Amino acid sequence: MRGQLPVLISTSLINTPHVELWPHGLLPARSNHDARLLAHARHVLRRKYDGRYLAAATPAGLRPLLHGWQREPGIDAAIAALAEHRAPPAAFASPAPELPLDRLHRLLDALGIDDGYGRDTGLPLVAEPAELAFAGFDRYRRALWLRHGAARAWSRMQESALADDVVLEAISGYRSHDYQLGIFQRKLARGQAVSQILTVNAAPGYSEHHTGCALDIGTPGEPPAEESFEQTGAFAWLTAHAADHDFRMSYPRDNPHGIVYEPWHWCWTAGADGA
Repeated sequence: MRGQLPVLISTSLINTPHVELWPHGLLPARSNHDARLLAHARHVLRRKYDGRYLAAATPAGLRPLLHGWQREPGIDAAIAALAEHRAPPAAFASPAPELPLDRLHRLLDALGIDDGYGRDTGLPLVAEPAELAFAGFDRYRRALWLRHGAARAWSRMQESALADDVVLEAISGYRSHDYQLGIFQRKLARGQAVSQILTVNAAPGYSEHHTGCALDIGTPGEPPAEESFEQTGAFAWLTAHAADHDFRMSYPRDNPHGIVYEPWHWCWTAGADGA
């Protein structure tokens, strides 16, 4: 199973519980050894919880980027997902499947967060999509990942805004459960309690960013994720036109979830892929 693999060229992120499979050309090389392999890689297997590169999927097969990568949790599932990935995104007539939540439940248990959190906040538990589309780059030149339908809608909305001389920038899009868990782990290491962290950050699995439909939006010259965004022309344009592209502001003032006012956070509401 770890031998010859088909040559695949894709702009999709293949997502598995432990490992992400990034398409060619979107990850920076971190050493000369990485650079040589990444230059020939069709996909790079990347560990989700810390971003370490595990292996490069080249036309000649899988090549190691980390010693002992074959023993990584979830590596067989990642290789199987790569081998099964044949059709381009446009060929999918139904929404991309979602990943199981069993691992997330274990992570939440370890943090002492139970179902009461969802009941108290009114936030649903969110599964990660098994596939995401490349939607360009964010303000920081990082790859932006969204569900296929959301990516198309975001591109159309940016173009429509630009026609009105308004520039919309993505600050961030999809984030994994592991990304959100990392925020908690860093704050716990600094001595904060889980209860303190939950006043500022959604629990892993409860962030809209996990859906692949949510975006933090900014505009040039404006700091990211600040309430002052509501004073910009970009916010005025979104207020008037975002609904035309099936985007809505998720957390207005006095929202029922108890989340602080976020004029920068917008979510595509038309549904999943194919909608």
